[in-house]
Amino acid sequence: MPHCITSRPIAPCLRLLVVVLLLGVSFLLPAVVGESFNISISDKQYVVIERKYKEAGRKRVADWVQLVYSSQSKSTSEKLVLVNDFFNQNVLWVSDYDHYSVEDYWSTPLETIASGGGDCEDFSIAKYFTLIALNVPMEKLTITYVKADTINPVNRSHMVLTYYEKPAAVPLVLDNLNPEIKLASERKDLAPVYTFNGQGLWLAKERASGKSRSSSPSSIALWRDMTSRMGKEFE
Repeated sequence: MPHCITSRPIAPCLRLLVVVLLLGVSFLLPAVVGESFNISISDKQYVVIERKYKEAGRKRVADWVQLVYSSQSKSTSEKLVLVNDFFNQNVLWVSDYDHYSVEDYWSTPLETIASGGGDCEDFSIAKYFTLIALNVPMEKLTITYVKADTINPVNRSHMVLTYYEKPAAVPLVLDNLNPEIKLASERKDLAPVYTFNGQGLWLAKERASGKSRSSSPSSIALWRDMTSRMGKEFE
């Protein structure tokens, strides 16, 4: 089963959060990360994708586009299941080093589904933006860094997507470690550290209580770099 327990300990994530909170940095996010995200793949992009990732890559992208356009009228619970299953079944876990020859790289949703590979950040980001494209409100979705001990007794950093029906509700967890969507209270193997989306970044307890954001997510360099590439992939 694909998994994403990285070799990086949780400490760097905490250090990153401390830097974010101390600096209070705020950047303008690209328009693509506003209240909506539209999936539109040009013929030119399809040609480049097929050249790089063969027919299988082109088909994965076409299936992704079809999923979004055919599922707009479904209920939120159906959308969560469809998107979670789609990426868990069509993307294989692979480390950033093996996939992109760098230690840490956050791929765009299109890069993830075209290549058919990614790590936990890539799974979570792809699911997040796909659900936004399906008109699930951004404020109900957060990308969450957790400590995970499912595979190894030593806690290591992992990323999941969480869905909050209400700000203070126990969220649902969409994960590539466990393909079944469960309430966070049922995931005893995960301990949340901090959470963010296109609107803000919070300590886990702050987000659960509905408190205002601590900082802009664009102060996370990898997030800023990833969003800057969106819409320009495979040009």
